[in-house]
Amino acid sequence: AACLHSLSVPYSASLLLLWLRYFVLLVTMIIPKATRIKVYKFLFDEGVLVTKKDTMGAFESIPEVSNLHVLMLLKSLKSREFITVTFNWQYFYAYLTEEGINYLRESLPPPATVAPQTKTQPATQQRPSGGRGFSRGGDRGGRPDFRRRDDGYRASSGGFGRGGDRPRA
Repeated sequence: AACLHSLSVPYSASLLLLWLRYFVLLVTMIIPKATRIKVYKFLFDEGVLVTKKDTMGAFESIPEVSNLHVLMLLKSLKSREFITVTFNWQYFYAYLTEEGINYLRESLPPPATVAPQTKTQPATQQRPSGGRGFSRGGDRGGRPDFRRRDDGYRASSGGFGRGGDRPRA
């Protein structure tokens, strides 16, 4: 306690400033603007971002971007509630929210009509008629019906167990 009172005020204030600078360097990370724009653009185009929990490697979808930068950007967006993040089997799955879409529209220069792929409706495709569909009943597309033979084979409702051979009353 005697050492603290013997210190002069300017010395203790400069020590405090040095400690604060060191703490800020530990907490904050400076990410290049070009990297941030690439990640934001990818997230806006896809609507979903999947990345491995690996701070040493490169981001798989954009090889020139560090995965650590992507993780820190996801952390920042999550704290502002622009994305929701799910973590499963060492992978992060980030999904854009409505607020996140609006934020990225303001911060990136895409046209107003562009929307993430998760928000656009896919073009409906006509299913081919016939063939091996998954619907029950109706036309089986040329496939022979298993229990519908005319010669009496398995014509009863029988089967194995619990009275399979008994005639129904």
